Amino acid sequence: MDLTTNYLGLELKNPIVPSAGPLSKELDNIKLMEDSGAAAVVMYSLFEEQIEHESLELYHHTTAHSESYAESTSYFPEVVDFKVGPEEYLEQVRKAKQAVSIPVIASLNGKSAGGWTSYAKKMEEAGADALELNIYNLPTDLKMSGADIEKMYIQVVHDVTASVKIPVAVKIGPFFSSIANMADQLSGAGAKGIVMFNRFYQPDIDLENLEVVPNVMLSTPMAMRLPLRWIAILYGRVAADLAATSGIYNEKDVLKMVMAGAKVTQMLSCLLKFGVRHITDVLTRMKYWMEVNEYESLEQMRGSMSYINAPDPAQFERANYMKVLQSYKL
Repeated sequence: MDLTTNYLGLELKNPIVPSAGPLSKELDNIKLMEDSGAAAVVMYSLFEEQIEHESLELYHHTTAHSESYAESTSYFPEVVDFKVGPEEYLEQVRKAKQAVSIPVIASLNGKSAGGWTSYAKKMEEAGADALELNIYNLPTDLKMSGADIEKMYIQVVHDVTASVKIPVAVKIGPFFSSIANMADQLSGAGAKGIVMFNRFYQPDIDLENLEVVPNVMLSTPMAMRLPLRWIAILYGRVAADLAATSGIYNEKDVLKMVMAGAKVTQMLSCLLKFGVRHITDVLTRMKYWMEVNEYESLEQMRGSMSYINAPDPAQFERANYMKVLQSYKL
């Protein structure tokens, strides 16, 4: 049974990749992911705010003696002495690369065009096999148009891909006016992969303390419908590899995404809920399903239920909307 797939130019033993999240902060968890059958791992994200914090820390320490003698510069601390987020992150990437044989994909989460390029290069130097850009910009400026946001995304991808040799994937949200056009632009800017979709966590209000509080909720299986639909629509139409994330819980979810056209399926919520060894169960059940249904490889089924191969492509578009509403029975 051949479960191999090629994602971002990386030969993977199967399509299951733990996505960016708290599990990869512990080296033992990364080793367990490999032992459980994960084909690669996306490291937890380094945030732009952490990079900004490091810059402020360095500025403080290197200007504290600016009024002293010139010789004082000889005892200015080196950057490596400040073990804040970014340096710890790079060290974790190095350790992960030494500890496992599966590809390690670094993750960079930011909101602006600045600060990305230099740390993308540092992640490459730390040994990352690929880079996933998680661009999270919530536009609240009334003067900023959708075109402005798209331009910023494209510029970030262009700058980062031009600065590194490792492949770059972009994790996007589903809120663009034209997802298909945006995917095509990102691919044209140099992205080798597009991860669909990012889940933007929504805040809540604490009525007792009258405070805005974070409210992190794990994805549910229903969440997979959105990436399933768009991966099926985009398969074979954009050059970038397509990766599915959100709501992927079991072997059926993985198989559906592959049939839609995904090269890999990223999991996190189910691993947080059931444990990392859940990967082994999913792989076992995948092999059994494929054997029963006489599939010899994932490549044999990839894209078979995509927009370009589905018997009724309109099911992915508006035609299905009316049918669903009219067919629902109380």
